[in-house]
Amino acid sequence: MWGKSWYIRGMDKIIIRDLLVRGILGINPDERVERQDIVVNVVMWTDIRPAATADDVSLSINYYDTAERIIQHVESSNNYAVEKLAEEIAAIILDEFGAERVQVRVEKPSALRFAASVGVEIERGRMRE
Repeated sequence: MWGKSWYIRGMDKIIIRDLLVRGILGINPDERVERQDIVVNVVMWTDIRPAATADDVSLSINYYDTAERIIQHVESSNNYAVEKLAEEIAAIILDEFGAERVQVRVEKPSALRFAASVGVEIERGRMRE
């Protein structure tokens, strides 16, 4: 049976990979009018042991709710900089969903003709008191 002997100190990860959203993002005139594909990847660090022990997802970060909130934000924003959108998504996950740390990658697949995508990846965490 599961025991405390296998406990490893550290945080667990909840991952959302390749979330495809359409939104306004960029500095070029056509990017300010036509929605384009934006790909978001998120890694959220949190302790999932309470949810695992109780078999209750309400004791963890709900990836469905998180994805829906990211989609809502991207679809309603119209940032010029990919960097700003990544910062906003990180803040939402830390503030609204309570992750201890988050890694956010925002990519624009159609931004450069000969590249699969371009984007930024950031990592942010909670301030310790």
